[in-house]
Amino acid sequence: MSEADFDQVNADAKKADKIAYENNKLHKRLCRLVGQAIGDFNMIEDGDKVMVCLSGGKDSYALLDILMTLRERAPIHFDIVAVNLDQKQPNFPAEILPAYLEKLGIPYHIENQDTYSIVKRLVPEGKTTCSLCSRLRRGILYRVADELGCNKIALGHHRDDILETFFLNMFFGGKLKGMPAKLVSDDGKHMVIRPLAYVKEADTERYAEVKGFPIIPCDLCGSQENLQRKQIKAMLRDWEKKHPGRVENVFSSLSTVVPSHLQDRSLFGFVDLKTDGVPNPLGDIAFDEEPCSTPAPNTISLTQL
Repeated sequence: MSEADFDQVNADAKKADKIAYENNKLHKRLCRLVGQAIGDFNMIEDGDKVMVCLSGGKDSYALLDILMTLRERAPIHFDIVAVNLDQKQPNFPAEILPAYLEKLGIPYHIENQDTYSIVKRLVPEGKTTCSLCSRLRRGILYRVADELGCNKIALGHHRDDILETFFLNMFFGGKLKGMPAKLVSDDGKHMVIRPLAYVKEADTERYAEVKGFPIIPCDLCGSQENLQRKQIKAMLRDWEKKHPGRVENVFSSLSTVVPSHLQDRSLFGFVDLKTDGVPNPLGDIAFDEEPCSTPAPNTISLTQL
């Protein structure tokens, strides 16, 4: 072997080691963030049977993979059942998920329901199908959870999904409403959890590449353009590029709510509010303290106006 060849082998080995290190660091980060979310919201308890909803997309694959890892390490016992809803979309590769789950050796169930035809029949051509499709899926998954004896339903929504939903509700629905990490279903019978609540979409994208998940595209709604969610996603990505840290601050604000400084009368007793002479750190001040850095000379901050 020539010296040049030897140097190339060394360079390739170092590159491979670096990639392996970064991949391992990503896996550890995902486990830490998912474990933190589970702990913060008490998502999974001893004896739970968790139904992991597997769509064939990157996020649900990552969710299943990380939960399987955490189950091996957890001081409690909980069971996992992977469930896929085959909606009978044209060209859906029905063999991929069963083959993948058989290889994992994990219990699974494939539910066959032709929601595709229902959505196509009821939604006019060119209109967004996501809302109806989601409602149909959720109702079926609740029923399947009952049939399988699962008391928790785990969905693969990540941090970006939560933020996008928050802004969608604000911009288009006139509500301060997001997508919580844990919530009881509207029928009061099911506990829905989102263990990826603290995980960035960029990390699930990279993790899917690292693990080589057999991704199945959604032909029903994934090909639709100009969706409102896509507009919000583009806005957030633009913010992250131009103003690093802004998206993280918005996400943190979802966990730091001050009802007295909003205007929802059901959350705070504005009507009965009276002065009592007792200092209150949450009382009104002219301006909140500026979180920005100290202004440069010859500039004027908002607090000076």
